[in-house]
Amino acid sequence: MALGYKARRRWSLVILVIGLPVYIIVAVTIMSRLDRLPVLAELAVYIALGVLWALPFRFVFRGIGQADPEAEKDPDRPDR
Repeated sequence: MALGYKARRRWSLVILVIGLPVYIIVAVTIMSRLDRLPVLAELAVYIALGVLWALPFRFVFRGIGQADPEAEKDPDRPDR
């Protein structure tokens, strides 16, 4: 299922506004229920969790920061 540019922009916004805070709450809750790890180990776990959340959504975020490739080029506007 290939998503278009506009659909990927919408989904990336939903993921960042709703999904990421939920993921942060779940990760902190799980970490708080475990025994306290050494500081460097805990830092490594948080860094790993910070990277792992985005891996399943790479295809959604790819190319979102660029101009819409499906938009028509307007010769009067050099920025498009």
